[in-house]
Amino acid sequence: MYKAPVEEIAFTLKHVAGLSPALDAVLFGDLSEDLVDAILSEAGRFASEEIAPLGEIGDRQGARLEEGRVTTPDGWAALYRAWADGGWNSLTAPEAFGGQGLPHMLHVAALEMWNSGSMAFAIGPTLTMGAVEALVAHGSEYLRSTYLPKMVSGEWMGSMNLTEPHAGSDLGVLKTRAERRGDGTYRLFGQKIFITYGEHDFTDNIVHLVLARLPDAPAGTRGISLFLVPKFLVNEDGSLGPRNDVHCHSLEHKLGIHASPTCTMIYGDGRFGEAPGAIGWLVGEENRGLACMFTMMNNARLAVGMQGVAIAEAATQKAIAYAKERTQGKAPGWQGLGMSPIIEHPDVARMLLTMKVLTQGARAITYACAHAVDMAHAAKGDEARHWTERASLLTPVAKSFATDAGVDVASLGVQVHGGMGFIEETGAARLLRDARIAPIYEGTNGIQAIDLVTRKLPLSEGGHIRGFLAELREIAMKARTANAPALGETGARLEASLADLETATEWLLAALAEGRQAEALAGATAYQRLFGLALTGGYLATGALADGGDGRGPERAALCRFAAENVIGETSALRDRITGGAASLAAARAVLG
Repeated sequence: MYKAPVEEIAFTLKHVAGLSPALDAVLFGDLSEDLVDAILSEAGRFASEEIAPLGEIGDRQGARLEEGRVTTPDGWAALYRAWADGGWNSLTAPEAFGGQGLPHMLHVAALEMWNSGSMAFAIGPTLTMGAVEALVAHGSEYLRSTYLPKMVSGEWMGSMNLTEPHAGSDLGVLKTRAERRGDGTYRLFGQKIFITYGEHDFTDNIVHLVLARLPDAPAGTRGISLFLVPKFLVNEDGSLGPRNDVHCHSLEHKLGIHASPTCTMIYGDGRFGEAPGAIGWLVGEENRGLACMFTMMNNARLAVGMQGVAIAEAATQKAIAYAKERTQGKAPGWQGLGMSPIIEHPDVARMLLTMKVLTQGARAITYACAHAVDMAHAAKGDEARHWTERASLLTPVAKSFATDAGVDVASLGVQVHGGMGFIEETGAARLLRDARIAPIYEGTNGIQAIDLVTRKLPLSEGGHIRGFLAELREIAMKARTANAPALGETGARLEASLADLETATEWLLAALAEGRQAEALAGATAYQRLFGLALTGGYLATGALADGGDGRGPERAALCRFAAENVIGETSALRDRITGGAASLAAARAVLG
């Protein structure tokens, strides 16, 4: 059974990602380390004792649609109410709307634990938090006062409606239409697919944020508007009024996250209401909806990265526990009676340690991204710009590297279990099935790679990434010059990986400047992984060199050395693929027909 790694999460937040210096500088008001520890401890308890026990039930029963009503698995609606009553939905929301105004770092740390307990459960509240952020930034006073207090409290939930059958990642071709009404409202007509928690039994009302196109809108993404469309209209006194003309037509049957209702939503077919058309309100300005939605999507991308970390942690815990109990053969040097636990076999130990490296690396990257978000909000002037660019740079890496790690680690977890990993009863297969969606939704990892290379590397004309590389080289130098035999060749190996990253970065920047975009994009995914591995080495070294006061320094040094000498060496091959692989890719395209 999953147990939240509260101590490791707290250490990473404070000593690797940067929370402790921020607290010392009083950047977050009266927030103290004691309060941070209390919040993390309770979030971990809830994840371990309340959410995790319902994970298997959720996977086995799934969400069900009957006569237009979606029912979640046994105990899940009560679980959500307990979660909302605990105030978790309001953690980072503005105090003006009933939120607690806490740093984003605490939000992502809690998200990790809730997703480890059950990814299918945690994804619903995650979207509500993103919808809150979008309304805070872009909603009118009427929308904020009417919807935000109950969304912040968790009494109502939100959903994000982008995808259509013919329009996946290319939102410029979406067809859902909106028609103006003389009273300031709009009527929406269309179909959306893959809508997470588009219908459910957790809350009385669901607040849909929907992308649609006005009749006179410009073509492409410049003609998209964002609308708030509630399941139930809201009366002037805040009570629920008539049912709006929106409903769930069907549920998808998925590889994983079975308990999360993935809906096909129909807007404006006349099933509800006196006249066809779902009543909606404009969020932001007409034809500027994509900019509004990206506020929600950027939040969601980091949250999806946390899903990767969460699955990796749960899979690692499960695999280690199994490897300690399962006996098979006799490992070299085994002195015990009978067969040895498989954890004693070098290859199994290698898999388990690789799982821990990828998990901790992904955790550090995502937490560092959240720290950059917090610092961007707390800082001013040039410092705010610096942290905004750091958050922008890290977001695609946090989303992609962490979710790839979730799949890789969950797959290794099945391998450690052997044949039993292929059997559903162990739960190892469920984690792999759940993990597989994360590299796909909220912008595929291929799209994240395009974003990283074409938009984020050129920030400040390449100045930001070069400055970040300089920071990472300082970490490598400290590891190399530290009087720490336990770190082995960490410093030298980390310097080599950073040299690979620098070479690849400069090559890509030059390719973009010279208009060789196809060549740059041929290596974008490889660059994204190279970046993630180099960051993993750097952040593990940061942790190994820090004193957390918990006596686990030797363990962190040992894991850091293993990462440096067994995992991050892949960066040299990735560098070669980035700088020299485009020609062979172009030549081989003919093989595909």
